Amino acid sequence: MNLEQTRFNMVEQQIRTWDVLDPEVIKLLFELRREEFVPASYRTLAFVDMEIPLGHGEVMLAPKMEARILQELQVTKTDRILEIGSGSGYLTSLLAKKGGHVYSVEVLPELKIIAEQNLQAHGITNVTLEVGDASHGWPEHGPYDVIVLTGSTPVLPEEFQKSLVVGGRLFVVEGEAPAMNATLITCVKEGTYNRVGLFETCIHALRNAQKIKQFVF
Repeated sequence: MNLEQTRFNMVEQQIRTWDVLDPEVIKLLFELRREEFVPASYRTLAFVDMEIPLGHGEVMLAPKMEARILQELQVTKTDRILEIGSGSGYLTSLLAKKGGHVYSVEVLPELKIIAEQNLQAHGITNVTLEVGDASHGWPEHGPYDVIVLTGSTPVLPEEFQKSLVVGGRLFVVEGEAPAMNATLITCVKEGTYNRVGLFETCIHALRNAQKIKQFVF
């Protein structure tokens, strides 16, 4: 397999066609080798438009989703970032390359170890990896400039919005299969938030995500 040609095809055929045109994001996708964050048994599928199994019932987001998240959040070098779900550490690394410091919280200790190894192998040091259930929020290191949930949630807990600085951005996929919506939430002033619907999608749910309250009659 010609890895560089396959990487180029991924960017041209999947990433750009999904309205990811930010030159810094595109450049980073060429620099940070995605295949090195994919489990060995799936390495030949590293550039395919699909979610890749990581074991333990978890998956790695599709390449175009990772790229779109990065573009929508407009990460800058001074940003304090919260990532919910470390996975293999690839999106963590993309965020770290663009941002100031990433606090990434993974519910599964096994995946935290994998992410840690991948970050170390790529010399990425501006990340704090922690094990914990952050599906309802993680205010410990807040407030944050950027928050990204790497799994979907039927309802977004209020704690996430409350953890944003003024001007802070939050990416979330809300809803339940098969109808989910990716949303960008910006804190425009304390207690006031602007919501922009980005696109319809369907991704793996966060473990222990907040459920929609059922009314009992």
